[in-house]
Amino acid sequence: MKLRITYLVFLFCMLFCACEKSTEANTSPRENFESLWRIIDENYCFFEFKDIDWDEVHDRYSPQIKDTMNQFALFEKLGEMLAELKDGHTNLISSFNMSRYWDWYEKYPKNFYKEIQENYLGTDYYIAGGLKYKRLANDQIGYVYYGSFSSGVGENNLDYMFLHFKDCQGLIFDVRDNGGGSMSYADRIASRFLEERILTGYSQYKKGNGHNDFTEPKPLYLSPSERIRWSRPVIVLTNRHSYSATNDFVNVMRLLPQVLIMGDRTGGGSGLPFSSELPNGWSVRFSACPILDINKKHTEFGIDPDVKVSITSEDILKGKDTILETAIKQLLTAVDSTKAL
Repeated sequence: MKLRITYLVFLFCMLFCACEKSTEANTSPRENFESLWRIIDENYCFFEFKDIDWDEVHDRYSPQIKDTMNQFALFEKLGEMLAELKDGHTNLISSFNMSRYWDWYEKYPKNFYKEIQENYLGTDYYIAGGLKYKRLANDQIGYVYYGSFSSGVGENNLDYMFLHFKDCQGLIFDVRDNGGGSMSYADRIASRFLEERILTGYSQYKKGNGHNDFTEPKPLYLSPSERIRWSRPVIVLTNRHSYSATNDFVNVMRLLPQVLIMGDRTGGGSGLPFSSELPNGWSVRFSACPILDINKKHTEFGIDPDVKVSITSEDILKGKDTILETAIKQLLTAVDSTKAL
């Protein structure tokens, strides 16, 4: 046993030394630092919006870069520099780690618990692509949970889901803890709630290396699906972990007259990500192309709900989802009001 442990330690040390020599032989810490700073300087899209002095960041971090740094120390320092962007889309990626920016959600309540959600979904829910769905409240309300826009959703998946809810009077579309993914899935789903073609926002692209060298805002439109559509009341549930493509989905859904956004502020992340590579082979991913709302405003810091609701500590102890319960109650109230008329 001792011999095996000694051998594993030896292999780790050999691998560590080989990696260090390979990195240092090809590029210096200084070269990679300057390359990363320049890539962001020429391509990042939110400097002015976030009031970031990137030159000052360079001057502050530059003295901390030493020729004697190993790759792990360099990676940590470069990750700290990228965190100055306050951007959850920004990551430095190596073969041993990926830097992340967590502060965009840490000061917000979680507002979603899978173990509590199970009290509502049970085990008899349907699954269609990335969608989990079920009828609630004596079959009066349809409930859909979509946990990632990276999970495929086909047109047939949506058709079967809406057919399952054909007798429901309202629909809850839950995108809490959805960290984003494909914009094509976001548009595919949102188009099922449209009655006419609408302006959903604007896109811009860098046309030069200056911080404000952008193209003129280009309008973005979305047309109604030609398949089954839903025009009855909808409540979209959000929390701070609703990010990236989810933020864009909420940005579209909030434009529709039958839709109400409920829960907490979304996580933002409205810039389309772009990737580049450092001299040592590490890659960096960051926001390069801003997406604006219909008023040409950034949604990078998130979208506020129409109705703010948080899961209370008392309800957590009871296994109750305050946000979902509030949505069910509001939709049932709307149903009763319609029946009264």
